[in-house]
Amino acid sequence: MKVAIVTGGARGIGKGIAAALLKQGFKVALVDLLAEEVQRTAAGFGPDAMGLAGDVADHALAKRQAQQVVAQWNRIDVLVNNAGIGQPKPFMELTEADWDRTLAVHMKGAFNWAQAVVPAMRAVGEGRIVNISSVSAHTGGAMAVSKTAYAAAKAGLLGFTRGLARELAPTITTNAVCPGSIETDLTRAKFDEIRPQMLASIPVGRVGTPADIGEVVAFLATVTPNFLNGEVIDVDGGQWVN
Repeated sequence: MKVAIVTGGARGIGKGIAAALLKQGFKVALVDLLAEEVQRTAAGFGPDAMGLAGDVADHALAKRQAQQVVAQWNRIDVLVNNAGIGQPKPFMELTEADWDRTLAVHMKGAFNWAQAVVPAMRAVGEGRIVNISSVSAHTGGAMAVSKTAYAAAKAGLLGFTRGLARELAPTITTNAVCPGSIETDLTRAKFDEIRPQMLASIPVGRVGTPADIGEVVAFLATVTPNFLNGEVIDVDGGQWVN
């Protein structure tokens, strides 16, 4: 039995990642600020999933919830730092609170949860961390939910990934996934406004789905032998190929 934690797991990409890991036989703990929705999602997945409500930016809470997962299933093998918020405001319209909250959820949340799970991973002798960044980290932010603050936070996650890859190996490997245009309930309306142009820019001819990201994360969580560490994988259908 292996155990994974997916932050931002109540819906969208996080839900798709959780579904892919459950399909691989993992027990999965979903963490999300949406308390009722994360419980519904976990219940819908069945007895191999549990829902944990809370803000990933709360350092002490992350530690308590990691301990709760260990108490339930005796181990933690995989952490997926997926929790995030969109920030489409132009730079000069950003407030200090907007900036701080964007970095708190994306970057501090990843820091909090990585610190929370490393002791449990070291206790079992191995672990894998997957940070969900974005192609906006490369482009500067041009998608439905992303401008400067979002792009900065997602770029920071790439540096965080590379730092952890050096510090936590060989016991724990750390990689990042950069989704491109992924259609979810939150992005669908915006995508509908520009769908023809968007499809013309994606060589594979379609927008992505949460399942597309889930399958890549499941690969990173299960590939054996594993020699991937500190890598960044763009999952964008070739939209931003260079």
